[in-house]
Amino acid sequence: MLTLTLKEPTAVPLEAECLSPDALAPLTHADVRSLPVMLGKRTLRLDDVFDVEGDGSDEIELRGDLGKVKWVGRGMSRGRVHVHGNAGMHLGAYMTGGSIEVTGNATDWIGGEMAGGTIRVRGDAGGQLGSAYRGSMSGMSGGTILVEGSAGIELGMRMKRGLIAVRGPVRDFAGLQMKGGTVVLMGGAEQRTGAWMQRGTIISLKPLRLLPTFAFACEYSPSFLPLYARHLAALGLPLPADGTYRRFAGDAAVPGKGEILVWQRG
Repeated sequence: MLTLTLKEPTAVPLEAECLSPDALAPLTHADVRSLPVMLGKRTLRLDDVFDVEGDGSDEIELRGDLGKVKWVGRGMSRGRVHVHGNAGMHLGAYMTGGSIEVTGNATDWIGGEMAGGTIRVRGDAGGQLGSAYRGSMSGMSGGTILVEGSAGIELGMRMKRGLIAVRGPVRDFAGLQMKGGTVVLMGGAEQRTGAWMQRGTIISLKPLRLLPTFAFACEYSPSFLPLYARHLAALGLPLPADGTYRRFAGDAAVPGKGEILVWQRG
């Protein structure tokens, strides 16, 4: 295992795209220490900001308050990254495989345009989980993002496939311009959920203030819910395996063929 301990929290962003199993696994201890990182406008060696223990590995542990450290796990396709503390922006962006776990909080753009793998945040998350970057037409296209705390705005913006599940409350514009995939809101969401949604499914266990462009369709027990319930239960996030949901179709402003399912009773 490769262990990297941040020497001290940084006041300015630290860009460290090299903190990925794909980049670190083939390297010797000396090679890892000499990798370049950007602290603001300055280029430093990795060992200028991290204490390094071990050789390159698919198993990476990061310790310390990494709230200003960007691009951890960028593009990773394998291995495991465990962050003991907070994580910065763009965690797991573009990843296609492997797993990332954060014991603390994480900021914006977690899993930006990811295509596979699993990201789990034990604390709170920022905005734009699994979303498309500005100017891009497609967000998350595969994989799983799990958040045990709350999450910020524009969760799942333009996502095409994959699963996002959040235990706590979510802010505005959850599922903005969704094109597919599934979003599970265990703690509900604020306003404009599913705005300009084209396809996909949003499941909420709390009442939602829906846009007037979502029309009530029916009240029923979805047959696919037990599959999601078993999957999420194995990951420690309980979802009712049965019960009645109110189904709303929209967003008619697009027009779209998405659905929002709001849990009513067990």
